[in-house]
Parts: sequence; C-alpha cells; structure tokens
Amino acid sequence: MKFIKSVFAEMKLVTWPTAKEARRDTFTVIMTSILFAVYFAVVDWALLLILNKFIF
Repeated sequence: MKFIKSVFAEMKLVTWPTAKEARRDTFTVIMTSILFAVYFAVVDWALLLILNKFIF
C-alpha cells in the first residue's frame, strides 16, 4: 500500500505536456518516421537496381 501511495504522490509532481506540445511532438515523431521510411525505401530501391545490374 505504501508503494501505491508513493506512486500517486510522484504522479502529482509530474509536469504533463499541454495539448499543443503533445500535438507538436506527435507530429514530429510521425514526420520523422515517414522521412526515415522514405529514405530507407529509396536506398533499398537503389541497391536493388545496382545489384541487379551486376548479379542478374
């Protein structure tokens, strides 16, 4: 029971992000994920073309 009380006490000390900050951070994560996905797709495609020229 002491642990649960200390958890609630600690949660009151947490500084939660505002809705605007949460939206901004979520957008940043989504855009970064999309950019990395596109980057890796382009690199994968380029390597496929290069390897197909030399191997097949």
